[in-house]
Amino acid sequence: MGSINFSNALGIHDDAMQLRSRRAEVLANNLANADTPGFKARDVDFKAILANASSAGKSLDMATTHNGHFDLSSGSAGASNDLMYRNSLQPSIDGNTVDAQTEQAEFAPVSYTHLTLPTIYSV
Repeated sequence: MGSINFSNALGIHDDAMQLRSRRAEVLANNLANADTPGFKARDVDFKAILANASSAGKSLDMATTHNGHFDLSSGSAGASNDLMYRNSLQPSIDGNTVDAQTEQAEFAPVSYTHLTLPTIYSV
């Protein structure tokens, strides 16, 4: 019996997990900078990135066509150019747009999914 090819077995779920992980990092960064003057909250548009990847039928990895290119395939999902600024409902006087309650509400399902899916896939 041959080994399992996880790219074929899991399909786009591997890329989805990388995006969820990247989004968790971004949301945690927002929370860590909740009191930093002038900090602008950011977020990853997970649905748009995943829709583009699945409609194109390709993975989210970047191609390196020259030996001088950086290999970003392990961290390309949700790279900084995919980050968007979050519109604040009530920006603070010092220009900070982080709303801790919003960030925590966004972080909860990301954390839950990030912890649950590997358990489901391992069954």
